[in-house]
Amino acid sequence: MKKEILDLLKDGKSLDFIEISKSLGYTKDMDELLANTLTEMVNEYDLTLTNKNRYMLFELNEKNKGYVKGKFMDTRGDAAFVRVEGMNDDIHISGDKTNGALDGDTVLVLILKEARRDFRREGAVVKVIKREINNKVGEIYHYEGKTMVSLDDKKFKKLIYLSDTPETRRLVDGDKVVVSFLGSRTDKDYVNANFIKRIGNIHEPGVDILSIIAEHEIDIDFSEEALDELADIPTEVRESDLEGRRDLREEVLFTIDGDDTRDIDDAISLKKLSNGNYELGVHIADVAYYVKEGSALDMDARKRGTSTYLVDRVIPMYPPQLSNGICSLNPNVDRLAVSCVMEIDNHGKLVNYDIFPSVIHSNMQMTYKKVNEILEQNTIPKGYEKYADTLMEMNKLAHIIREERTRRGAIDFDTDEAKVIQGEDLIPTDVILRERGEGEKLIEDFMVRANETVASHFFYMDLPSLYRIHGMPDEDKLRKFLQVLSALGINLHADLGKMNAKVIQKIVEELKKYPIFRVLATKLLSCMDKAIYSPENIGHFALASKIYTHFTSPIRRYPDTTVHRLLHNYFFSKDGITEDKIEHFKAILSDIAIHSSIMERNSDECERDVDDMKMAEYMSYHLDEEFIGMISGVTNYGFYVQLDNMIEGMVSIDSLLNIGANYDFDKDREILKVGNKLFKLGDLVKVRVTRASKEDSQIDFAYVGDVDEKKESKKKI
Repeated sequence: MKKEILDLLKDGKSLDFIEISKSLGYTKDMDELLANTLTEMVNEYDLTLTNKNRYMLFELNEKNKGYVKGKFMDTRGDAAFVRVEGMNDDIHISGDKTNGALDGDTVLVLILKEARRDFRREGAVVKVIKREINNKVGEIYHYEGKTMVSLDDKKFKKLIYLSDTPETRRLVDGDKVVVSFLGSRTDKDYVNANFIKRIGNIHEPGVDILSIIAEHEIDIDFSEEALDELADIPTEVRESDLEGRRDLREEVLFTIDGDDTRDIDDAISLKKLSNGNYELGVHIADVAYYVKEGSALDMDARKRGTSTYLVDRVIPMYPPQLSNGICSLNPNVDRLAVSCVMEIDNHGKLVNYDIFPSVIHSNMQMTYKKVNEILEQNTIPKGYEKYADTLMEMNKLAHIIREERTRRGAIDFDTDEAKVIQGEDLIPTDVILRERGEGEKLIEDFMVRANETVASHFFYMDLPSLYRIHGMPDEDKLRKFLQVLSALGINLHADLGKMNAKVIQKIVEELKKYPIFRVLATKLLSCMDKAIYSPENIGHFALASKIYTHFTSPIRRYPDTTVHRLLHNYFFSKDGITEDKIEHFKAILSDIAIHSSIMERNSDECERDVDDMKMAEYMSYHLDEEFIGMISGVTNYGFYVQLDNMIEGMVSIDSLLNIGANYDFDKDREILKVGNKLFKLGDLVKVRVTRASKEDSQIDFAYVGDVDEKKESKKKI
């Protein structure tokens, strides 16, 4: 409703209640909901109510000139910033003009000074519209007889006092806890808080990661109701489970995963048909058969949205009894699956397909490492002999599928990812790059094709479904990116006015010719929005796919479970497609899409925060050592340097002032000039580790000198 109202008023209209109701086609029984929504939008400063009781957009009302609404972002210093949607630059807020706002709050700001060439736009917070801080994580310390908390989020500057209770009296210095805030916060120096739970003590192994998990409010424990339901779920496939299923237990099929994978979603099979085409089978764990909609297990999974994969653990979406047990496609046991069997010709075109419930019996649990030995080195590991020819044929088909996807414009950034290696004591011992060999690409190609096939099946039958969508990149951001490239001497011709995936694909392929591709690819990725879930299909830009969904990982992604549930309801059930089912899924898919997208992002951020913390801890054992890296980002306060293993640290402007007393930052070209020395993206530099803090996940470097790539090879950690 809010979006409809905003769209109605976006051209500067001012309408009264009745006019808004009529324009949107609302009936009288919606009057109360509309009135409450309008009041809420006025209170949130989206709308303003004029003296004549007419509603209009807040920013378009003349009396509100100079006021904007945005997100408050605190810093570790005295100042803060407010980010306003649609405004290119943040608004600078000095420490005495924050009006008690806290990091993440939605605030109303009065602009005091417009931006000039060398000065930011300045403003003052006049009202906190919405508080965003809920539970926070911190460390206990005692001061003058009071139990206090030092929050992990160092941008929160106020003193935190815990209420005096029997539970808080048992807390000792160094305990990590979760707290919630009491009442409204003001600009006083302290905040009262409630104790929620104890995580552990800082001296206990693994508490560092548990603290980040708690900060992201990711549940580790399942509800008692969900665990009780496990008693009714079998541990092996029963004869009664086979009704209506196609028996594929005699088919040659297997799984390919990482060495330590326990939750196996997908198995694959391949036949060469007499007409020369391929018959590719993608067989996915039938989680929806065991987890019924609305059950406690289902509600726990829906709340989580996804599994979270961390350095030392997995936080599963379903309890291990399911995710590693009856739902996992383990070898040499019968398992229930949903199979998508596709006939594909030698040009990668889908000729025919069938989607059906099945029972399978995986012949082998293969690993990427050993499959890559076959596909890349032509070496056959022990136990793989009878499957080597099939794997080679699979790889041929994977390349055919990939080439077809490339022809239509799919973008392969082929970016590197870091992997933190830990010892038994959970102390990081190394940071390496994750391998992405032929085996990994093969599975990715097959899963993408299955996802496209299932998505199209729903779409062309005009049935409510869940899609994985990815919109076009921001044109303004792309123009700025090309401007940065030009400053680096890289001049690319790209017709941004005729935007499609092939335009970006061409840019990526051109950039791959340069040694600094990794840095540039990350920069280009920032011009693109993250893919999300939606009941409305707009296609997937990066994959150049007109219709796409997620179907292949129901053990670890709730949207995939939902897609399986749609298949069961529409196609596998005895009563088939009914109006009641259509209306039911129309009513719930939007909420599932929004929540799943939010939880996916939260899980990604948790994984990234844990990696950053562990990388900082690893580098704390390398203080004063020198390394060679590439400048990966340039700002007005210094530049970032990325090492070969993706570890990134900051060289601050203060540490550079020995080069020259004056410095200047060219924002458009992202070049920092200190004295007569220029620093820009992609420059190879030698740096020294001066600080690495596990507590704030930060690494500081000192600039040592430039590197001549031809004369000096990069030092590895």
